[in-house]
Amino acid sequence: MFLGVDIGTSSVKATLVDEAGLPVEVAQAELPISRPAPLWSEQNPSDWWTATNMAVAKLDVDRRHAVRAIGLSGQMHGATLLDSAMKPLRPAILWNDGRSFQECADLQETTPEFVSIGGNLVMPGFTAPKLEWVRRHEPDVFAKVEKVLLPKDYVRLRMTGELASDMSDSSGTLWMDVENRRWSSRLLDATGLEEKHMPLLYEGHEATGVLRAEAAEAWGMSRVPVVAGGGDNAAGAVGVGVTDEGDALLSLGTSGVIFVAGKTFRSNPESAAHAFCHALPARWHLMSVMLSAASCVDWALRVTGTADAAELIHRAERDAGLKTQEIFLPYLSGERTPHNNPHASGVLFGLTHDSGPAQIGQAVLEGVAFGMADGLEALVASGVNVHQISVIGGGSQSLYWGRILSAALNRPMVYRDGAATGPAYGAARLARYHILGGTVDDMFAPPKVLDIIEPRESDIEVLAPKYEKFTSLYHTIKKAFKGD
Repeated sequence: MFLGVDIGTSSVKATLVDEAGLPVEVAQAELPISRPAPLWSEQNPSDWWTATNMAVAKLDVDRRHAVRAIGLSGQMHGATLLDSAMKPLRPAILWNDGRSFQECADLQETTPEFVSIGGNLVMPGFTAPKLEWVRRHEPDVFAKVEKVLLPKDYVRLRMTGELASDMSDSSGTLWMDVENRRWSSRLLDATGLEEKHMPLLYEGHEATGVLRAEAAEAWGMSRVPVVAGGGDNAAGAVGVGVTDEGDALLSLGTSGVIFVAGKTFRSNPESAAHAFCHALPARWHLMSVMLSAASCVDWALRVTGTADAAELIHRAERDAGLKTQEIFLPYLSGERTPHNNPHASGVLFGLTHDSGPAQIGQAVLEGVAFGMADGLEALVASGVNVHQISVIGGGSQSLYWGRILSAALNRPMVYRDGAATGPAYGAARLARYHILGGTVDDMFAPPKVLDIIEPRESDIEVLAPKYEKFTSLYHTIKKAFKGD
């Protein structure tokens, strides 16, 4: 058996795969999020460790005994600041935190190397501007910073006692020379840091340490190796076999991502696309990111009083359908690709007396799909060629949403075995690769196809004018988001 642990935003997932690489069992434990001020989003690092223990404990004990290696994945960009005793100095600042917008503008102006060396624009979601915000606004905290870790790497520290990270997750800090897969002293210096503040870098399948004795005893395992793993999207990609040039996935988790793999480094910062290392050696990827995707459905559940996502989507399909007129801008936490606008907010437009839960649900599903279409346009403008897209994440369980996505993106949506598990499954596959070896093509072959949703011409015709209105609405009101 091989264990994959994904430190998500809303939960920690633990997945077991067998020697053949097939998913066997999944468990999860929920995580709280704190939003103490406008644009802020934080979590307590100790909650990640508590939830990890809870998720692993839910797995079958006999299967846990058989685990041979562990892989990690996690939400990217989170700034976890540790003191000299390796204790957190403050709550972690998460990927969907937008407070550092001024620091981003300043860093972009003073340090053009973030683009020329790092290949990416400076955005509030990334780690570097978060540290610059701490340096300016919490200087007493910044003065005590000994190490900066990403969320999954803090869990790694608790598991192994080692300070390590992988190439893909660390790319999202903005402190890396991404093309050459190493920390950049110039980019670190821009935020008052040095390489000594960073963990060691590893490729995703490489061992970073072994499970500590107390954790092994608590989990019912041997002291097995813990491999580097990957950022959630890169790990999700290796989970569904998105490893070769032009392979693509769409992730419907708390955030929404379109991820295109490649064997060369390419970037297009003007479109706010992200250029990062993949979780496998000598591979990179381009990525578009919208900050709120399946989390928009969670919002709609609260607003409409609907019991769960399955019910809301069913009502949208049965009682609303594609011909509704309501429009939803899905910017509940600001937006990255292509707008790079932390001030953007959600908008529900075109309501009438007939607008109810079904219509709101339909508008939300379409709004997320339109946001994804914006992201795909940014990637295509970067020179990638995407023929079909594998769907992963919790939102992958809805084929009706897949129909909407397929029409909005005008691409086939491919649903594979283990897709809902996403990053945790990919992390387990990386652990398996460490132990068993083999070729990338064999060890990360795409899992079995369960469904393929082809775009329907009639759906494209219905959604096209709504997408045009969606785009126009954003540009019409974007100044109002800041109160300009």
